[in-house]
Amino acid sequence: MTLFVNGIPEISALSGRDLGRSEWREVTQPLIDAFADVSGDHQWIHTDVGRAAQGPFGGTIAHGYMILSWGIPMFAELLQVTGVGMALNYGVNKVRFPSPVPVGSRVRLHAVVSEVHAVSRGGLQMHRLFTFELGASDKPACVAESLTHFYP
Repeated sequence: MTLFVNGIPEISALSGRDLGRSEWREVTQPLIDAFADVSGDHQWIHTDVGRAAQGPFGGTIAHGYMILSWGIPMFAELLQVTGVGMALNYGVNKVRFPSPVPVGSRVRLHAVVSEVHAVSRGGLQMHRLFTFELGASDKPACVAESLTHFYP
């Protein structure tokens, strides 16, 4: 369920809030191939279906950065912010990819706002803990702390 907040004071009140989970997304070979084309990363474990079938994962796997890039649209399913002049992705801390994501897998985002604090120009920095859950695994596909700045 999407949470709607309006303005800097309501964003500030999110510190410590578990925002829940996004919808599941399926990892398909066409998505992996498209990401390979955009990123230039055509390593065989992602794009060579025949060779990957004989490899360590028994098939192709998604790029870790492809899964990480889903954080923005998946997070938008959980939180919508209005009443600000600008929002900027500030960076990502301590990204890890604990589990491979085989083609055909499903992934969803679990997001927690761990901290919100003031930054220059009347803005706020939101620390978001991202856990990309992998449908058929106890281990996540990716974990990261994502930082966003909001300005009035």
